[in-house]
Amino acid sequence: MNNSVTQILINYAPLVILFVVGWFFGSRHERQHLAQLLIDEKALRHIIVSTERFYQPTLTENSQGELVIGSVVIAQDYFKMVIAKVLSFFGKNLTTYETLLERARREAVVRMRAQAHAKGCNHIYGLRFEVSNINQLGSMVEAIAYGTAVIIPKVIPHKPLS
Repeated sequence: MNNSVTQILINYAPLVILFVVGWFFGSRHERQHLAQLLIDEKALRHIIVSTERFYQPTLTENSQGELVIGSVVIAQDYFKMVIAKVLSFFGKNLTTYETLLERARREAVVRMRAQAHAKGCNHIYGLRFEVSNINQLGSMVEAIAYGTAVIIPKVIPHKPLS
């Protein structure tokens, strides 16, 4: 009896250890990425992003619309893929993939805003997203955010007459 338990531990302990280590480092990386996204979003929040497609803003003199694109490829860790397979077997929400897609979309918008900032623009309109799988397992997604960046003069709110 004791020999069989020892044999099971010898056979499956490396798998369990690798699984736990993968989960730990994958979760840690995801938390770090979300924290960095908050910092980047805060730094670029002065660039207004709108999904209005046919918006005609009042542009500054000599300003033209320019296409700005943010693209990112993000991979899911294998621990979360196993959890997603189990959840899909029972027909549950795949929250592990939801966080993957959220991170990818947010990173793509940050990169698009950074490109607009580098061009001196302060407004992006016509925001659109494209998301696609890179591999057949669904563990990697590419997110592309694009829109039209323009320079709009700062509007100073007026005080009502008393």
